[in-house]
Amino acid sequence: MKSRVARSRRPEVVDDASGFAGLFDASALLRYRRPLLATSTDGVGTKVDLARRLGVYDTVGHDLVGMVLDDLAVCGAEPLFMTDYIACGKVVPERIADIVGGIADACALAGAALVGGETAEHPGLLGPDEFDLAGAGTGVVEADALLGPERVRAGDAVIAMASSGIHSNGYSLVRHILANSDLALESSPAELGGRTLGEELLTPTRIYAKDCLALAATGTVRAFAHITGGGLAANLARSLPATADAVLERGSWTVPPLFTLLGEHGGVPRAELDKTFNLGVGMAAIVAPDAADAALRLLAERGVPSWVLGEIVPGAGNANLA
Repeated sequence: MKSRVARSRRPEVVDDASGFAGLFDASALLRYRRPLLATSTDGVGTKVDLARRLGVYDTVGHDLVGMVLDDLAVCGAEPLFMTDYIACGKVVPERIADIVGGIADACALAGAALVGGETAEHPGLLGPDEFDLAGAGTGVVEADALLGPERVRAGDAVIAMASSGIHSNGYSLVRHILANSDLALESSPAELGGRTLGEELLTPTRIYAKDCLALAATGTVRAFAHITGGGLAANLARSLPATADAVLERGSWTVPPLFTLLGEHGGVPRAELDKTFNLGVGMAAIVAPDAADAALRLLAERGVPSWVLGEIVPGAGNANLA
């Protein structure tokens, strides 16, 4: 675990021999004219229950980083560092090492340092195999480079970045479907191409932070939207001004088979799928009208599947999936 955490280290990290705090050299912020600190906190939700049932623990650590640090990237902030908190019924060192190792590996992908954390036993409250985890991250963005709804204009293009799967939202519905259908975690539905349902459901969250920052560096990005709980339209609407709508083309991509599989076996209406899952879109970027092609090329070079999802039109701050 320690070696994996060390790989997430940044040069600004300062060692604290006591281990009670994580230290970060703030003089690194002197290169900014007006640095704004950005902070985010989140967890992984009920996806941890599936990890426990399958005995796979490193992927949920990866998920935690995606939920926390990709939120920072939405405003254009560079993630600097992160801390984690793990509560469990009984500390099993190998299990904790897998969880923290996954967090550290994903922090390295996002360019942030994992500077500390806490592990707590809650016997009597959590069973010996039960656990939950949460984290908090801090980033920085130049004030005049802050991205958000106020930059968005009619005519802008909406670019979708593919998700790696369900990510970390909607697992209460997933668990309900599993409990009330013929689907089993060990099954290998033909739609999944030989992978088991459990493997597909535990696919770790794609980390977008560095990709978003590379795109933002072109100066053509108006806003980002991290597609988490609430689905595509609701999250994209958070990045719109009150004077504009996003018209999103449902036919611009093929929804990955995992989502349709869950919907069919669970008898879930399309409207409920829309507001619960990301449906294959993990992050969206709103860019200047003449920058869409360049944005797609840059993302392709970085290995991120992407496409034009829709456009911004005059409106009242709504995103509509047509």
